[in-house]
Amino acid sequence: QDPGFASQALINKKLNDYRKVSPAGAKPDSSPKGSRGLGIRAEFLKQTGTSTPRAPRQDAAVTKDESSSQKTPWGINIMKKNKKSAPRAFGVRLEDCQPAPDNKNVPLIVEACCRVVEDRGLEYMGIYRVPGNNAVVSSLQEQLNKGATEINLQDERWQDLNVISSLLKSFFRKLPEPLFTDDKYNDFIEANRIEDASERMRTLRKLIRDLPGHYYETLKFLVGHLKTIADHSEKNKMEPRNLALVFGPTLVRTSEDNMTDMVTHMPDRYKIVETLIQHSDWFFSDKEDKGEKVSPARW
Repeated sequence: QDPGFASQALINKKLNDYRKVSPAGAKPDSSPKGSRGLGIRAEFLKQTGTSTPRAPRQDAAVTKDESSSQKTPWGINIMKKNKKSAPRAFGVRLEDCQPAPDNKNVPLIVEACCRVVEDRGLEYMGIYRVPGNNAVVSSLQEQLNKGATEINLQDERWQDLNVISSLLKSFFRKLPEPLFTDDKYNDFIEANRIEDASERMRTLRKLIRDLPGHYYETLKFLVGHLKTIADHSEKNKMEPRNLALVFGPTLVRTSEDNMTDMVTHMPDRYKIVETLIQHSDWFFSDKEDKGEKVSPARW
């Protein structure tokens, strides 16, 4: 009877019919009325922090479960990462070896072997030339590779000088980056072939000074040790040349040594090590760095 009322009733009926046939996943009403209603409800929830009764519990449970499931493996991984593995002694780079207590740039194993030889083997004939028992050497290597932070020199295996000298040679032989380093190897070979003696010595000295810290300090320590051995050559018969024949191929090499280099460069390897032993004080002296000119006692 009232046209306005009749029109509103018709609209309501159509809306009800539409809602009945609309699929469950239908989009919310996009009419101004529907949008305004959703906006007010969302704003109200934001301000009061309330929601439907079940939703918070489900969300909280999921959050808690996810949090616990993530935290547990995360914590374990961090613990595993922070747990430092014990440093090995053989087959690792110098900087990764267990350091000596008195010189952090020299491996503990190098210092220990040199000290044992100097304490008991300075007059031992043929020291470093006579090989030690392979089984005992391997046994010591295995023990040291377990990450020993201290070395028990009272162990009977450390009483055999030939075993200890072989252990030291094995250490340098197994270095993945040789003592004279791969990138400078050819420079050392070329420097050794310089005809002018003074120029040859100066070039070798500069190359040695350019070695990385661990390599320079370890070479300095080892050459000093070999010089001490050579100083007792009247008894042990190990002059600089004999020591060079033993240590040349072990020290002056590349990580991927090939037969051609071994044959053609062998005399250079001997000569470089012999020269270092003969003039160790000059090669590792700091005087020239301070402006003082020094020269070896003999060329």
